[in-house]
Amino acid sequence: MIEGALATKEKETTMDQHEIEDRVHSVEAAQATQAATLAGAQATQAATQAGTTATNAAMHAGLLTTMAAGSVSLIVGIFLGMAIRDARK
Repeated sequence: MIEGALATKEKETTMDQHEIEDRVHSVEAAQATQAATLAGAQATQAATQAGTTATNAAMHAGLLTTMAAGSVSLIVGIFLGMAIRDARK
């Protein structure tokens, strides 16, 4: 009777061990999935920040170029106006 009880207890322990191994494997798979998801999110965030930085740099360059062109046009216009005024005298 005792030997039968020990054999039954051993089977339960073996089944419990197998069940634990399955659960550990499931947890490991879930952690790997989470790690991959996090890595993807970080890569996406880095790409977004790089795109934002490039967009801002282009915007500033365009703005400065436009302002410089406007300033040059203003100065040329002033001198052109003075030249036209002097030509009419």
